[in-house]
Amino acid sequence: MKKISITDITLKKLSEQREVALLFREKTAIASCVDLIGADSIELPPVKNIREDSIIYKTIAQNVKNATLAICVKNSTDEIISSYECIKDAKHKRIQIELPISTVQMEYTYHLKGDKMLLKIAEMIKCAKSLCDDVEFSALDATRADEDFIILCAKSAKENGAKIFTICDDAGVSLPNEIALLVKKIKDETGIDVFVQPSDRISMGVASSIEAVKYGADGIKCAMAGKDVLLMDKISDALNTCSSKLGIETNLDYTKIHASIDKTLENVNHQSYENESEVGGIKKVLLDNDSTLSQVAKAASDLGYDLSESDVGNVHKALMQVCEKKSEVGAKEFEALIASSAMQAPSFYHLENYTTNSTNLSSSMSQVTLKYNDEIISGVSIGDGPIDSAFRAIEQCIGYHYELDDFQVHSVTEGKEALGSAVVRLRNNGKLYSGNGISTDIVAASIRAYINAINKIVFEEA
Repeated sequence: MKKISITDITLKKLSEQREVALLFREKTAIASCVDLIGADSIELPPVKNIREDSIIYKTIAQNVKNATLAICVKNSTDEIISSYECIKDAKHKRIQIELPISTVQMEYTYHLKGDKMLLKIAEMIKCAKSLCDDVEFSALDATRADEDFIILCAKSAKENGAKIFTICDDAGVSLPNEIALLVKKIKDETGIDVFVQPSDRISMGVASSIEAVKYGADGIKCAMAGKDVLLMDKISDALNTCSSKLGIETNLDYTKIHASIDKTLENVNHQSYENESEVGGIKKVLLDNDSTLSQVAKAASDLGYDLSESDVGNVHKALMQVCEKKSEVGAKEFEALIASSAMQAPSFYHLENYTTNSTNLSSSMSQVTLKYNDEIISGVSIGDGPIDSAFRAIEQCIGYHYELDDFQVHSVTEGKEALGSAVVRLRNNGKLYSGNGISTDIVAASIRAYINAINKIVFEEA
């Protein structure tokens, strides 16, 4: 029986398609679900914000026990190095180089001709191979590329150290036999392992996958939810039904897939795609100036907050003020309102000063000084980036570690001296506490948000 590898691309696809980013806990929940149901690998989106993404990805890397954690890189060797730092502690790790190989996409996205793209593919795969033994090349828009050029790309990928070559049907118009014949040609001429990432835009995702496997494909990429993607539950049903006929097997636990995916998606803060009320099981959740107190309380509860009647009133009031300027508020903005309006606690811990040093040559180091009951306390710690080291230094000051459930940063104003807002969610005894911080320095805003959340915990326990 031939083993077919199953790769989950939910995190990557939802990061591309959603109007509102997934929360910290939602990303870790999706990764844990994929690991539980037996998928062979989990793809992470490219790093956009190294400070925030490194914390999230390192947490996922620690929690995923069986699946390979693959991180996507699109641009440069510098990006490969910084991305690898985010997954280096994973039990199984892979660097995925993702570049377009159709003429229109190469020239439009990267302004490169075919010969220059081959050089870029070789350069990036060599760099990735120097850091990680498991390297994949993902050929975007492959079904619209010249077949001879596809073979050149596959040969270059293999010669420079890639173990996997993925055919992506980004156009979403290829028929099953077209993808299958392309798989066979690449296998025959290069011998590299070939994965397929079919689109389901014309409802051919399952058929394309099965046909590709019949012609030698070694892996299939699918997602728990998303637009125009091959859905995990659909392909798993097909594989479970016809695996004996095809002489294949997978590591998927078919008894857990439907229940696990349904439960995970129920707990994800569903947001809509633009102009669509529901796509791939993801529903629109917004609040506006007609929202009632009970709706605000339910929305907060859905996010994990247990607010008092007084806090619900404060958050509702803040929501109405915001809705005077805009028609509706999404989950991220709503969490910021909770952080700034609910349970305003006295400043038990007060930030006196902080110092942080960060380079690309060594771990970041932070020193944080707090004031508590007229006592000055300091903590010093290293970490993966200035924010991580600052949070660790705060934990040294207070002598306790709280579970970081979510961490968000965004700009409040525009320009070089823009105000940055940070929201930190800490979990203590199963309850969430949200803190907000604002500063022109995003590190300072993050520290203030962390301390604000801690003060709420201390206030409630006092």
